[in-house]
Amino acid sequence: MTDTFTGDEARPIRVLVVDDQFLVRSGLVALLRAAPGMEVAGEAADGAEAVALAAKTRPDVVLMDIRMPGTNGIEATRRILAEASDPAPRVLVLTTFDLDDYVYGALRAGASGFLLKDAGPERLLAAVAAVHGGDALFAPAVTRRLVEAFTRTADGPPGAAAPGLAALTAREQEVLRLVARGLTNGEAADRLFISEATVKTHLNRTMTKLGLASRAQAVVVAYETGLVTPGSAS
Repeated sequence: MTDTFTGDEARPIRVLVVDDQFLVRSGLVALLRAAPGMEVAGEAADGAEAVALAAKTRPDVVLMDIRMPGTNGIEATRRILAEASDPAPRVLVLTTFDLDDYVYGALRAGASGFLLKDAGPERLLAAVAAVHGGDALFAPAVTRRLVEAFTRTADGPPGAAAPGLAALTAREQEVLRLVARGLTNGEAADRLFISEATVKTHLNRTMTKLGLASRAQAVVVAYETGLVTPGSAS
């Protein structure tokens, strides 16, 4: 765990903290400032301020509170990613509830993943590092439950070719199916007898072909198209 934050990177991970509760926001800012390899790009008390600050500071990661008055975290996420220069920041949603339809909306808007607010400091820092490094679905098992709870899937057997995914190769659909069921890249690689790097390549190609901003969106698409159905065996 400690190897993750050695500060050996060329530059620190710049994080924008967004939360309407002052004490929560201050605690997150203090935690990030004390962590080697992390830097606070700014802090915002609401979604509108977050959109403006993201455009101004161009953070690597946005820690986004989901329930805020005015512009909520879903709309703020959508606007930040739509207006961002390349590379767009990764958005990590913070929520109080692990099954929250607001979080599902944020994933659809392009958020890279989500984390419960009661997660410990080390887990939060690891989540920031994970999404910054491209592991865009930090808690796959929890996210799978979220997606299963709030998506409406197409009819048809789990193994059938999914409508809307015709651009994907058979192997790309196979990788997407495993990831959507909650397997990590490494677990999917073991299941398919391929390397973890190859799994990541297939996922990147899948996102490019489907015009998706994040791996989390790819998982949502897998459920919504019926490639994976809620409750199907993993």
